[in-house]
Amino acid sequence: MQHALLMWKNTRMIVLTAVCAAIYAATLIAFKTVVPIIPGVTEVRVAGVFPMTFGFLFGPAGAWGLAIGNVIGDIFGGTLSPVSIAGFIGNFLMGYLPYALWTTLVPVSNGTYAWDAKSVRNWLTYIVIAFISGAAAAVVIGTFADAIGMVPYAIISKIITINNFIGSLIGILLLIAVFDVTKNQLRLFWPEVMDVSAANTGLKASFGAWLVAAGCILGVFGGFVPGLSWTVVSWLATCLIMGGSLLL
Repeated sequence: MQHALLMWKNTRMIVLTAVCAAIYAATLIAFKTVVPIIPGVTEVRVAGVFPMTFGFLFGPAGAWGLAIGNVIGDIFGGTLSPVSIAGFIGNFLMGYLPYALWTTLVPVSNGTYAWDAKSVRNWLTYIVIAFISGAAAAVVIGTFADAIGMVPYAIISKIITINNFIGSLIGILLLIAVFDVTKNQLRLFWPEVMDVSAANTGLKASFGAWLVAAGCILGVFGGFVPGLSWTVVSWLATCLIMGGSLLL
């Protein structure tokens, strides 16, 4: 989490945050009411192709950009509501977890900041993290929406998870298309901009990564376990996700 705070001292990262927020917000606004699923809460998100790519390429700038962009999208898209607070956190996680888990989700991750379209391991890592980051956002948003009586958690969490996961799977094409240009030509790959080494990760971060993963699995499937209510599941899963994220 330290990189998400330290990035505000880096001018290029701040500019990248603004760019990510603008692109994300513009796409959200343009398609906000095209295919609504639950009006005022969620819709089929064309912008769902961006979170994994923004998070992986631009790191904390992508995370803050998604969070801010989502709020802007809600304001100008006419869907600003109390759930937008959870939406800020959820969209931040969708950009934060892709880069934070990429080197810490051992043994899924190979421990390096790299993308190689020819690597089966990279594809597996991408798919696993795409599910986790999408589910994390769904759990947090769903828990809040259920708590204020807006939408039942059991329904909204599944919809957002599937929505986010499908968007991220399509988004891998975007990552493949822009990775080399971003890293080698524009030199905007976040570990290089912030001079971050994957060697800085440790056991605490790996433990946090698996806490997040456990929270997501619990949040999506826990309610099917006899004796566990969706309310208990949602809050426990949210605590695991938020606690694990702070350790990353």
